Amino acid sequence: MTLNSSQIQAIAFDADDTLWRNEDIFIHAQDEFINLLLPYHDESYVRSHLGEVQINNLEHFGYGIKGFTLSMIETAIELTEGRITGNEIHEIIQLAKCMLASPVELLPNVESVLSQLKGRFRLLVITKGDLLDQESKLARSGIADYFDAIEIVSDKTSAAYQQILQRHKISAEHFLMVGNSLKSDILPVLDLGAQALHVPYHTTWDHEKVADETLLHYPQLGTLSDVAQVTDWLNLSTTMDKKAV
Repeated sequence: MTLNSSQIQAIAFDADDTLWRNEDIFIHAQDEFINLLLPYHDESYVRSHLGEVQINNLEHFGYGIKGFTLSMIETAIELTEGRITGNEIHEIIQLAKCMLASPVELLPNVESVLSQLKGRFRLLVITKGDLLDQESKLARSGIADYFDAIEIVSDKTSAAYQQILQRHKISAEHFLMVGNSLKSDILPVLDLGAQALHVPYHTTWDHEKVADETLLHYPQLGTLSDVAQVTDWLNLSTTMDKKAV
């Protein structure tokens, strides 16, 4: 696949860690949870076990804070052999409520980029996770009005993207996805014959990482260092008359 900005008519953005900070909230909560369990086990063991429980629970609870909270509770019960107290469980629940109430912090240049793209392209948000949490973050972000459509899915697979494109009558060759996760935002889109730009975040959940050998199958992968480069890649200075479809 050869990246070609001239044929793009619709652009979708991932939300968490592409439009606003998110993984930092999980990292802080995980550190607090580990501190809670240090009287029972060492840090590396708690961290490793929590990661395993999270992955195993994705098919039951999906992505997001609520599923993460249930995984923390399950981990606490297992690693303490049931000795975890009611007060300690309450601490975990309070930790989850703090996560849900965390302010939405936009990443640099996001609103500037969206203001330049609005009206020239169809703009979408395609994000995964808990419906209520994602809707809340979008409402509090102050940028929801820039988008023509918002899609919140349980997981980002090629099939899920295909359904979204069909629903909005967007051809794959006219579609561009921008996101921080190679596994969720980039590779499934490239598999459809659409285009994608990777904007890495400073930290990535292990579950979202992709093996180097996998990337060898995608030699035309486009990578940016900042969301602001989206407009540079699109050559907006020479496409002032581009119409939204």
